[in-house]
Amino acid sequence: MSKRILGAFILGCLSFMTYAQEVKGIVVNELNQPLEDVYVYNINSESHTHTSENGVFVSTNTKIADSIRVRLLGYKTRTIQVENTTDFKIILEEKTFQLDEMVITEELNTVSTISRLDLKVTPVNSSQEVLRKVPGLFIGQHAGGGKAEQIFLRGFDVDHGTDVSISVDGMPVNMVSHAHGQGYSDLHFVIPETINKIDFGKGGYYAQEGDFNTAGYVNFETKDYLKESSISASAGQFNTLRTVGLFDLLENTKNQNAYVALEYIATDGPFESPQNFNRLNLFGKYVMYSPENDKLTLTVSHFTSRWDASGQIPQREVDNGNITRFGAIDDTEGGETERTNFNVTFDNYISDDTKLSANAFYSHYAFELYSNFTFFLEDPVNGDQIKQKEDRNIFGVNAAITHTTDLGGIELNLSSGFGVRHDVVDDVELSRTLNRRTTLENIQLGDINQTNIDAFVKAEFELGKVKIAPALRVDYFKFLYNDALQTNYETLSETKAILSPKLNFFYNAKDNLQLYLKSGLGFHSNDTRVVVANGGEDILPRSYGADFGSVWKPFPKLVVNSALWYLFLEQEFVYVGDAGIVEPSGKTRRYGLDLGLRYQLTDWLFLDSDATFTNARSTEEPSGKNYIPLAPDFTFTGGLSVNNLDGFSGGIRLRYLDDRPANEDNSIVAEGYFVTDFNVNYDFKAITLGLAIENVLDVDWNETQFATESRLRNETRPVEEIHFTPGTPFFIKAKVTYTF
Repeated sequence: MSKRILGAFILGCLSFMTYAQEVKGIVVNELNQPLEDVYVYNINSESHTHTSENGVFVSTNTKIADSIRVRLLGYKTRTIQVENTTDFKIILEEKTFQLDEMVITEELNTVSTISRLDLKVTPVNSSQEVLRKVPGLFIGQHAGGGKAEQIFLRGFDVDHGTDVSISVDGMPVNMVSHAHGQGYSDLHFVIPETINKIDFGKGGYYAQEGDFNTAGYVNFETKDYLKESSISASAGQFNTLRTVGLFDLLENTKNQNAYVALEYIATDGPFESPQNFNRLNLFGKYVMYSPENDKLTLTVSHFTSRWDASGQIPQREVDNGNITRFGAIDDTEGGETERTNFNVTFDNYISDDTKLSANAFYSHYAFELYSNFTFFLEDPVNGDQIKQKEDRNIFGVNAAITHTTDLGGIELNLSSGFGVRHDVVDDVELSRTLNRRTTLENIQLGDINQTNIDAFVKAEFELGKVKIAPALRVDYFKFLYNDALQTNYETLSETKAILSPKLNFFYNAKDNLQLYLKSGLGFHSNDTRVVVANGGEDILPRSYGADFGSVWKPFPKLVVNSALWYLFLEQEFVYVGDAGIVEPSGKTRRYGLDLGLRYQLTDWLFLDSDATFTNARSTEEPSGKNYIPLAPDFTFTGGLSVNNLDGFSGGIRLRYLDDRPANEDNSIVAEGYFVTDFNVNYDFKAITLGLAIENVLDVDWNETQFATESRLRNETRPVEEIHFTPGTPFFIKAKVTYTF
């Protein structure tokens, strides 16, 4: 009797072990490159998982002979039987992107899926277009093409990055305590043809995102490999030239990829005083996979640019005919900048249910900018030109561990991370200058050391159709400043720590409908010079926000995303035109509605649109005087895109920015604009011919605008009014690309 009981017990244990068996495998494409975010579904046990960045998946409750379905948009779905529990390799064949195959509940990140669709249908070929891929994000250039773009998102004039966190391959782009402004984000070191993925999120609800993540974040990932090498050249009006080369270095080398990319751009722009703009970008990437599918990546990049600029011009001088829209008051503005990056990343499976992702980076950055916002307001003899300059070294490390387990029948994904960033900024300078040659007076000059140490923990509990994701982040800052203009040497210092809790809910109501509620606290840091001068007050102003939204597929070929949102900010940054700086002000609140849709009319024709409605106000000023300068209240983008119709691709793009207040009482208005762009490409064999037209309708529009008090040489009194940088007029360029 005891033997039979023992035998039954052993048989039961063996049966349980067989049922609970895990299968580890990898999903690759036809070029043997790993595929990320592939949905792997066990038809027998109804368990599911997704592939990691390495293409690896671990399927629980899976045994030999089970049938699994493997799906990724843009690839043919496969259903196969499990043949072995390790080294299980699945190859997916690429095909035309079909939106009706998208199942919302199967997507690991629907936002990333939408951006992947946008990148596939309408590829980018400029740094500006890369940022415009984020729905609802608008940009403006106002310094000759070399300066970082001004960003608008969710009712924020973000300036150059104060309230949007931006990174590339885990390396931060935002510059803390920058010579020109807090959070300054120059993305021009990225060659757009190397971009593989855009991950973004709006609001401050993400544990892995820290400083500057209030309005949102944008993370760019570069390609791990090239399908083919290519050389392209484009030329257009205004002496515009752009050449790009992408070269695969390790063709058909097993478990290794390497390529280099080069970009050169030159243009005079439409201005009467030529921009003399040129930029050179170099980028190299090496990827290696170990036999255990661990991944090691090394990227190196360098860019340098210089330019002249006509600056922001006063509306009154255009109205009275003294200058044209493309004229200048001070055409000696401009600058130069460069950045060199080294970045090493490592992705490792510690065990089948535990993964490590880490990166270490170093950047050297130099910047010099000459501006004149007020002309002769402060100095009626020499003018008000200023120089902003710095030389910076950035050191950093990030690491995160993700662990998947079963907690009483509830699937739990637990993530924890740690990071360090240290900025050493020498000779941060603000000076009054004359003709970019003579320094008249040093206003600020000193050295900055700033350190940010962070840690976070995030849990995701899956309860059937509901996912609950609480998280907590802690950041510690150390600010040091040595003022070189003081007679005695003194180091001014401040420290501060901040906790940022997050709580998000996701409900998969149906296969075609996901509802979510996101909430959390975010923050942005203040400039070190402001921090030490204010004795540590308002070092890390918080944001408080919530989103209630949905992703819905009412029809097979239509995806609609929407969100109602609210955000309160403890401290706003307001542009001060007469000094060319930003300064802190009071509390603000914003609420609004985001709407977006993606519709596939045919196999080759796509429609997309994104609109944002916003109400933005200061909470500490009386009604009528509580407008937030330059905060957009309505933005819209949309377009029709053709993807591979008998060799043709291209489309028409629209963007609209509504009139918005330029000052606190709305007595000065920044005019909105509606701009239409067009492009068409034709592929035959290894050659692609392209034609692009910006501003097809040749409308007069202002790319950036500010309410600025200025005085011209012949004026006795200052005048406050709109000063603007004109947008590009009708601009046509042609392109030819050869692939090999």
